[in-house]
Amino acid sequence: MAERELNEQEIVRRQSMQALRSKGIEPYPAAQYPVTGYSDEIKANFRDPESEDEAPRRVSVAGRVMSRRIMGKASFMELQDSRGRIQVYVSRDDLCPGDDKALYNEVFKKLLDIGDFVGIEGFVFRTRTGEISIHAEQLKVLSKSLRPLPVVKVKEGKAYDAFSDPEQRYRQRYVDLIVNPGVRDIFIKRTRMFNSMRQYFNEHGFLEVETPILQSIPGGASARPFITHHNALDIPLYLRIADELYLKRLIVGGFEGVYEFSKNFRNEGMDRTHNPEFTCMEIYVSYKDYNWMMDFTEKMLERIAMEVNGTTKVQVGDREIDFAGPYPRITMAQAILDKTGFDITGKTEEKLRQAAKDMGIEIEPSMGKGKIIDEIFGEKCEGTYIQPTFIIDYPIEMSPLTKRHRDNPELTERFELMVNGKELANAYSELNDPIDQYERFVEQMRLSEKGDDEAMIIDHDFIRALEYGMPPTSGMGIGMDRLVMLMTGQTTIQEVLLFPQMRPEKVARRDKEEAYTALGIASEWVAPIQKAGILTVDALAEATPGKLHQELCGINKKFKLGLKNPSIDEVTAWTEAAKASANN
Repeated sequence: MAERELNEQEIVRRQSMQALRSKGIEPYPAAQYPVTGYSDEIKANFRDPESEDEAPRRVSVAGRVMSRRIMGKASFMELQDSRGRIQVYVSRDDLCPGDDKALYNEVFKKLLDIGDFVGIEGFVFRTRTGEISIHAEQLKVLSKSLRPLPVVKVKEGKAYDAFSDPEQRYRQRYVDLIVNPGVRDIFIKRTRMFNSMRQYFNEHGFLEVETPILQSIPGGASARPFITHHNALDIPLYLRIADELYLKRLIVGGFEGVYEFSKNFRNEGMDRTHNPEFTCMEIYVSYKDYNWMMDFTEKMLERIAMEVNGTTKVQVGDREIDFAGPYPRITMAQAILDKTGFDITGKTEEKLRQAAKDMGIEIEPSMGKGKIIDEIFGEKCEGTYIQPTFIIDYPIEMSPLTKRHRDNPELTERFELMVNGKELANAYSELNDPIDQYERFVEQMRLSEKGDDEAMIIDHDFIRALEYGMPPTSGMGIGMDRLVMLMTGQTTIQEVLLFPQMRPEKVARRDKEEAYTALGIASEWVAPIQKAGILTVDALAEATPGKLHQELCGINKKFKLGLKNPSIDEVTAWTEAAKASANN
């Protein structure tokens, strides 16, 4: 931060901060500021006085200055609080009733900037143009903004200087939330959605729990984990990829229904629907099966859509998705047959591998039957299911934690809910046979030995738990971030994460002061040289002496540095020394 070059506006704002302090005004006061009104409720509750004797409502508000219109002795500014924006009328003589007008003439007009936080005390009124506003009688500086906001300007219906670059928005979400009001609504809906789901579960008598994030064995899903090391125990630990196995241990322990909103971590690629850190909801209910869970899920999603959006229909891009049940139920084999004409039923691994190749699907040698079928479905089927659709009865090779189908031992009682071409939920009639479960784990280890780095590790403690007996159970997991995407009409997961994972920010290389002084340049001129855009000695070697001399003299004058300007010969000597250094 110390090496960052300040622009002209940032320098002026820092000067304003010092000027406030010189006037005895602390730009970052410690004391609490009492707030008695908010922009939305002030407007909603305002009513015009019925008589001249009726006193207007007095309020104390606080927020960020978003715009100002200074007009001599009276001005308007727009204040943004946590709930919206409201206009504030500032009159010099009302703000400063005595002889000292410095608070208006100096502080308000000259030392405040867009982005600053202020507190306003006054009364609510309606302007001649009909806008509900606050008439300021007191103003207090609450926080000085040292960086200018990207202020969006609208002219003839066209927005200019909009803060719309996705990378900038995700990297600086704090700015995004300030200047793009629609973004805040996404995250308000996100919280509302979580609350709706949590209430639905609680009404059914299910218990919200917490399970370990650091796990000695990552299990419950097929995924590559992140690994770390615990120093005190001297053992490797993994960030969880799922919380399934711990939740099922609680079912063994006697809880009827448990659920968790968990942060999971998978060391996989990033795209429009994947982030290495994501939120999942998993729920397990004893004495139920996957048929019950499908009915339960339909009712839940319909309710959430109504509570979040007031309708079961959601617009996502050019598609309208309706969460009203019931949803179609199609077997995995039927789905692949419908979309490809190939029947996977009873096929060997070799025939499946050949079929995938014939369809133009790349198959790794390490993939077993389950992975091959998954690839076929993912490539040829998944993206075609736009309206909520249950894909059911998965081949046993695809589902190592799932109970065998009651009518066909080659299949499992599993469903995935497809919405808008992506998996939203995954659910099973849970496997509770410890011997069968152990054999499935062993098969997973064989796949691991073949090179499948997403295959499951045998969790012996979980097997031990099952040996004590787990009742018939149905479980389901929902990718909450994907559900938020659907409920808010977003097409990328980054839009519904407050702080999505980003690549490291690129920072321009900057040589230290010693690199310049070694060339015979006085230390006081290093900062102006870098201010002129010459951040390295190599760049100095390429600089035109005449142009650089002119820029340095201009910077010295503009920022009142008080330095003796170098001669053109001195600047030439600097560039020649830099060239010589570069050649060596």
